[in-house]
Amino acid sequence: MEKEEFLKKLETELKISKNSEYTIRNYLDANSKLFKFINKSPGEVSEDDIKDFMAENISKMASSSVIVFLSAIRYAFTNILKKDPTLAIKRPKREKRLPSVLTKEEVKSLISALSNKKSRLMVSMIYACGFRVSEIINLKVKDLDFTEKIGHVRQAKGKKDRIFNIPSFLLSNLKKQAEKQTSENQEYLFTGPKGKLTDRNIQKMVKKAAKRAGIKKDVHPHTLRHSFATHLLENDVDIRLIQALLGHSSISTTELYTHLSTMQIKKVKSPIDSL
Repeated sequence: MEKEEFLKKLETELKISKNSEYTIRNYLDANSKLFKFINKSPGEVSEDDIKDFMAENISKMASSSVIVFLSAIRYAFTNILKKDPTLAIKRPKREKRLPSVLTKEEVKSLISALSNKKSRLMVSMIYACGFRVSEIINLKVKDLDFTEKIGHVRQAKGKKDRIFNIPSFLLSNLKKQAEKQTSENQEYLFTGPKGKLTDRNIQKMVKKAAKRAGIKKDVHPHTLRHSFATHLLENDVDIRLIQALLGHSSISTTELYTHLSTMQIKKVKSPIDSL
């Protein structure tokens, strides 16, 4: 089997299994890069070939990136060739790094740095509702109920639906955006000149805004989601409510934010103060 046929079969398997566009792209990219590096047909790929690729290309990457790469190769080979050349390759332990979080003032500065009204509304929604990038670009006009002031995230990560509150502060602008999209026969709440937006469109937008705002932290769209959860925690919102708003399956995932909240940490008094 040639690599082109292998990759086509892999794409088919991923789509049949209802994987996200993000996963499909990453898994195809990982296998394609491996084939290009070793210049062998899929049936000839060995454990040593994979190790050589890893040593040359991803040894300096984060553990999570290495784990994703190995998962992509394992998925492809076990599903198509019924073998696993990664079986004996040791997976690294995931690093437990705390993600970057913006202060409320930094969030305001970032949003203010966006001159385009639609861009400002999109970024505001990501922060206001704790959206993942995939959730904002897949949000449809019909998912919003302005009467009840709620919206629905459909089939998010883990194939889960959830409800979110439409912020009163953004209600008027969201109605105008929804009416505009409806008048142009657009299905999605936000689109670009070429149709549906991509996660890269949003990433570039947020990166540029953070730079213009003079924010020195490493800022991504997901930083706004982290900030949303952390600020809710600082406002004494119950962690189980935050879990539901974020769409986390496990409370342990949400508990990460108990380690991010600077304000919560500042409230803790050392026992020496009571001596």
